Amino acid sequence: MSLLNNILITGTPCSGKSTVAKKVAEISGWEWINISDVAKRENLIESFDETLNCPVIDEDEVVDFLEPRMMKGKCILEYHGCGFFPEDWFRSIFVLRTETSYLYDRLVARGYSGRKLNDNMECEIFQVILEEANDTFDSSIIQELQNNIDEDLDKNVQLIASKL
Repeated sequence: MSLLNNILITGTPCSGKSTVAKKVAEISGWEWINISDVAKRENLIESFDETLNCPVIDEDEVVDFLEPRMMKGKCILEYHGCGFFPEDWFRSIFVLRTETSYLYDRLVARGYSGRKLNDNMECEIFQVILEEANDTFDSSIIQELQNNIDEDLDKNVQLIASKL
């Protein structure tokens, strides 16, 4: 299988995906695509989860919408899930991990509380995103990166940019 020249940055909400993806895009000139933003802008929303107070994207519609762009390559996709993306879209997957003490503070600062806060903390504790990546893609293209402090962020941006 031939892999397309794109990367995915994934991880639990508040693990630093957007910050890392934006900085890598600035360094590389590659296109940064935030899946949540695209889904909202293009109305690729399936429903709204009242309990978690967030839209649920239509994964099939998102894939159909992005496919022409992905075929061109040099895209940095960023999202908190990955199991619905085609296997051949990415040559590298980076799963950002954050220690729960840092993650908790970031989630609270973003306004998460109750079930939404608990669900995201559990997602990180139980490595849900990492497992999803390993279940979906060849493990040889997946790299787990700790992203707790500014030094981690800088190191991760440089590492990812060096692999483009």
